Amino acid sequence: MSAVSKAFYTPMSLATSVLGGMAAGAVFKQVWKRVGDDDAAAPDPKDLSRSVQEVLIAAAVHGAVFGLVKAAVDRAGATGYRAVTHESPK
Repeated sequence: MSAVSKAFYTPMSLATSVLGGMAAGAVFKQVWKRVGDDDAAAPDPKDLSRSVQEVLIAAAVHGAVFGLVKAAVDRAGATGYRAVTHESPK
């Protein structure tokens, strides 16, 4: 990747990462509303009134959603970059 291409790709990648993180947070909230008990927010690991099982399930779902959204956003950004510049961002 040339220096000009890298200078273009770096801020674009940062912006898509931030937007992807926001999207992942929104997706997780919707998933947790459907999976969690009585539409409560996801449990905080430090909240000792919630069960260990519930905290660990929430953490696993949270990680899976964020990983999936990050991969989708990174892939879309790389594909879009290649479509515009005709070179791989790697």
